[in-house]
Amino acid sequence: DVLIFYLVLRALDTIEDDMTAFPDNKTKIDHLLSFHKTALMDPTWSMDGVGEGHEKLLLQQFPKCHSVYAALSQQSRRVIADISHRMATGMAEFVGKDLGQGTLDITQYNRYCHFVAGLVGEGLSRLFAVSGLESPSMAKELHLSDQMGLFLQKTNIIRDYLEDYVDGRAFWPQSIWNKYSTSGDLGYFANQSDPLAQTKSLHCLNELVTDALSLVPDCLAYLAKLRCTEVFRFCAIPQVMAIATLDKCFNNPNVFTGVVKIRKGLSCQLILHTNDAQGVHAAFRHFANSIASKINPNDPNADATLKACDAILEITAEQHSRATKQKRTGLLMGTAAAAAAVAGTSSRS
Repeated sequence: DVLIFYLVLRALDTIEDDMTAFPDNKTKIDHLLSFHKTALMDPTWSMDGVGEGHEKLLLQQFPKCHSVYAALSQQSRRVIADISHRMATGMAEFVGKDLGQGTLDITQYNRYCHFVAGLVGEGLSRLFAVSGLESPSMAKELHLSDQMGLFLQKTNIIRDYLEDYVDGRAFWPQSIWNKYSTSGDLGYFANQSDPLAQTKSLHCLNELVTDALSLVPDCLAYLAKLRCTEVFRFCAIPQVMAIATLDKCFNNPNVFTGVVKIRKGLSCQLILHTNDAQGVHAAFRHFANSIASKINPNDPNADATLKACDAILEITAEQHSRATKQKRTGLLMGTAAAAAAVAGTSSRS
């Protein structure tokens, strides 16, 4: 179910992302708005000349995807079709907008993130529920599901500043970056050779990271409601990767000159240790502490960033205390066993 959900949304996203395949915006919008009827109701539907690589192949061979979709339960099909329709409607809303200088404000920024990622979170929660892997109540966790998606999407948007700006389709809110750009242009921050531009760019970046960090309490609340280990790891690993990426981006001028990524070794470590709430809380606590340690007191967002980090530290305190006690108990038991072994050796001699 989740695999087909992903492929359907990937096909939809490919149509939205292609800036050259359609003769005009109206044609693209028509394809987006009819997608839930054409692609999901016509077993022979396909599309050629849109997208690149694997995405292009997906659209060309979509009947194969449809054949599996058609075999899913009616409940799962209903969820996938509903989310696809609503997402396409949201995407169509933004097709005609000039995003060369980003979204207008936080409201529009959040709205875009809701359509392209928050709805994914909702769809997954509903699929987990109808599959029986999670409680039926998960289908009603619309707010928390939305926040999970927004956290991932905002992290990607923050990280992809330069790539999105160069492509002429950016999402950093003008109401935020205009406070820091002395030129009135989003590209101002890419001029890292200018000391003032570098300082202003970091202040802008850190405000956006702080905004994303405010979503963490809801993300952790969502994860706490999951009962299936596989579902938990499926949801938790991207969240842990996101907080690690925000830590890497925070106060980092490299965001404005290229793409900032976490190391593969760190990614592997996070995947291996993201097995339960204790592991997730340990990761969020570690990166919240790391971000807090890099706060510049002269940054106008310093207090807000510290407050966001403190909120994460407060939520993760209980699991941290439990882990510390377990480690201490393990050490004590190990010491006692070693002492007993030494005592036994001494008595025999």
